Amino acid sequence: MIKTKTKGLLTVISGPSGAGKDTVVSEVMKQNKNTWLSISCTSRSPRGKEKNGVDYYFLSKDEFEEKIENNELLEYAEYAGCYYGTPKEHIEEHLNNGEDVFLVIEIQGALKIKELLPETLFIFILPPSMKELKNRLENRKTESKKKIIERFKTAYKEINEVTKYNYVIVNDEVKEAANKVNAILTAERSRVDRIEEVLLRNPEEEMHELLLKYEKDFENKDIKID
Repeated sequence: MIKTKTKGLLTVISGPSGAGKDTVVSEVMKQNKNTWLSISCTSRSPRGKEKNGVDYYFLSKDEFEEKIENNELLEYAEYAGCYYGTPKEHIEEHLNNGEDVFLVIEIQGALKIKELLPETLFIFILPPSMKELKNRLENRKTESKKKIIERFKTAYKEINEVTKYNYVIVNDEVKEAANKVNAILTAERSRVDRIEEVLLRNPEEEMHELLLKYEKDFENKDIKID
């Protein structure tokens, strides 16, 4: 009876480095095929088995700054000495096709998008504990001890930004965290402000509307009784 808007949901996923944002989103997309992940660009070097055009678009600092100059980014921010940003290309196209679009971005960039597109859904991913976060950063074995300490300190500051998001999920177990994200998306699609119109699809509803119309017409007439 209800027709909802066909446009997809734009969802921003943020959280401290090591919280498992990318892993959770990957699992969400396995469970929900009608999704599209916007690949961010960065001026940092690839880590481990990361591939250009799959995990990030890896750019030089000059290339990134050229994109800034040409207004090709929806948002960008500097984090731990490197640029991160979201290319504008294709986002609106996928949303209009009814696909849910995910942006896995840093908090600075997320807050910029909140100013530009306040209707966006914002989800913050947390690690189960700071001790576990430290273990995850160390187990990556892709960064120096100095860089790990820097990221760990940054994480403390980032967690204070959680109140600026719509939802928070603790990533203790990936599938469970992904289930919660999907539950949030389902609930968001059912919100009243996402309803486009109410459709009449059975005789009872049509009769009800007709009776309301006759009642209104009756009240508006000056009826005399002898």
